[in-house]
Amino acid sequence: MAALLVIIQIFLIFSAIVLIVSVLMQQGNSAGLGEIGGGAETFLGKNKAKSYEGKLELATKVSAAVFVVLAILMTALQ
Repeated sequence: MAALLVIIQIFLIFSAIVLIVSVLMQQGNSAGLGEIGGGAETFLGKNKAKSYEGKLELATKVSAAVFVVLAILMTALQ
């Protein structure tokens, strides 16, 4: 049981580091706050999932989900 907790702690720390790095590397969305509703879509907006920003966004979502699941699991096992 102790070995399982150590493994979960290692993955928890790793997911926290990935989460921090992926959030810090993303650009802010403050540039688009002045626009009035919707606006025209750009080429980069349509292909956002394939871009570097899209990959960072996906990494943030996945690492956040893994972090939450591992934190709940650690709490339940202790």
